[in-house]
Amino acid sequence: MRLQNEMQLRDRFQGDLSATSRAAADRLLADIRDLAPEIAARIPEMETERRMPLDLVETLRSIGVFRIFAPRSHGGLELDFPTGLEIVAALSGIDGSVGWIAMIGCASAIFLPSLPRATYDRIYRNGPDVITAGSAAPAGTAEAAAGGWRVSGRWPFASGCQHADVLFGFCIAAEGGKPLPGPAGADGLPLLRAMVLPAREWQIEDSWHVAGLKGTGSHHILLHDKLVPEENFFDVASPVACLPGPLYQTVPQLLSLAHGAFTVAMAEGAIAELVALANTGRQQHRAAAPMRQSEFFQAELGRIEAEARAARAFYEAQAASHWCHAVAGTLREEALLVHGTQAAVWIAAAGVRVADSCFTLGGGAALYETSPLQRRLRDLHAAAQHAAVHQRHYAGAGRLRLDRDLAPPQAPSATLSVLSGPV
Repeated sequence: MRLQNEMQLRDRFQGDLSATSRAAADRLLADIRDLAPEIAARIPEMETERRMPLDLVETLRSIGVFRIFAPRSHGGLELDFPTGLEIVAALSGIDGSVGWIAMIGCASAIFLPSLPRATYDRIYRNGPDVITAGSAAPAGTAEAAAGGWRVSGRWPFASGCQHADVLFGFCIAAEGGKPLPGPAGADGLPLLRAMVLPAREWQIEDSWHVAGLKGTGSHHILLHDKLVPEENFFDVASPVACLPGPLYQTVPQLLSLAHGAFTVAMAEGAIAELVALANTGRQQHRAAAPMRQSEFFQAELGRIEAEARAARAFYEAQAASHWCHAVAGTLREEALLVHGTQAAVWIAAAGVRVADSCFTLGGGAALYETSPLQRRLRDLHAAAQHAAVHQRHYAGAGRLRLDRDLAPPQAPSATLSVLSGPV
């Protein structure tokens, strides 16, 4: 029954795609395939400089990577979320840092319609190729003041901040030195607000000295006692989108899909690189046969590929389900947010397992910094440390499952019964 539901979901999802959107995505995917050799050749540069080269960023901008989720009303492509994430996955398959930068630069843009319309229009006044970056950590304070809010903070993990056009940061709102209360049902937590400013108004602290995703330039960003107008803010707990359409109405629920797309492509890339190593005829020290002829290697490769296929199937089913709910206007349900997060956490852990196994099978050759297996290992472990896919989030799914048996049974929706279940 689950398999049948997944097939129905995929059929329904594919039927919702317009020919124009599919053609735009296919053009972008073709451009990325053409760029793949150049991107791969510059990976050592990105690792050393701890950022993406600006000319490579501009190349991605010129082919339309950063407009995939910008609205058509402002010149963007406004692809549905799963189709747009194919672009992120294609770049992640080449290199983790490039894929991560694309994921942040594209997916962060769906935050921006939560701003007032006049502010949003001002950001996009010169066209749809705006690059957004920032930090969702509540590492700033916004103190009510005449003319707006005085903001100070030091935000971590601002991937792509060195080439972004606008940066955002989440703040705890306060008045008179005391945090303002959050909305009803916030369990006593303070009011959390996000604000956006042009990148030139922020300070960047050179702090990105890390083991994985080195090329993302995920430095700290800082503001000190900066007066930010009210029109540059939106409430995190209850954002109101200034644009229509499912892409901008359910931002938190959709973001887990971005992590899934990145991880699946990275895991598949690690397997491809392991296979390429084996197909060179390599025979490891004290091994009885070359890697590709070893029954042990073949069995392990089969097991690893099964895990990657399972991760892809889970991601695709979750993406189809979430997007159908978004289109139907039912994605705001808390259970769906929990299930999307549950899927993202499992997929991130599966990606780590695939990378670990590929690295182990690669033997001594995988130890060198020049080895793509070593880089995939580092990058997938770094991605799995992200707060959005931390293992602690399984607790929400566990509580939901415990509560389900206590709730009275309900009849399935006639229109959305195919979307029921944890997927």
